[in-house]
Amino acid sequence: MLTYQNERQMIPHPILLEARQIAPNQILISYDQRTDLTSAMNVSNYWIRSNMEKPAGIATVGMSDALTASNAIRPDVAMITPADNSNMRFVITFRVSALSGVMHTVLPCFVNLEGMTGYMGENWGPFSRNVFIGM
Repeated sequence: MLTYQNERQMIPHPILLEARQIAPNQILISYDQRTDLTSAMNVSNYWIRSNMEKPAGIATVGMSDALTASNAIRPDVAMITPADNSNMRFVITFRVSALSGVMHTVLPCFVNLEGMTGYMGENWGPFSRNVFIGM
């Protein structure tokens, strides 16, 4: 019998290809497939992990923190806009800058494929280039 976890992972979903800093307070993210705009542009579906013990700057979680609804990116600190009309590239703009020299990992979850809903897992994989050093 399949567990909920296995069933969840069977739902097709976009994978984050790359996250890179393009300005002190902006990150460009790219997915491998067209996304559902509602889920991709929901800032609460994203976390930024830093290599510091406690989150600071744009980071929402430290090295040992679990991802929870309460430590996702909040709408009062950042927003997401499409970078183009592809439904695959987005810019996250923060009210503060990323800390220079600090490693950041972008962790999206719950982002669906275009025309789909219901994915409840993570959107990164072993080949995602989702780590950058703050400039």
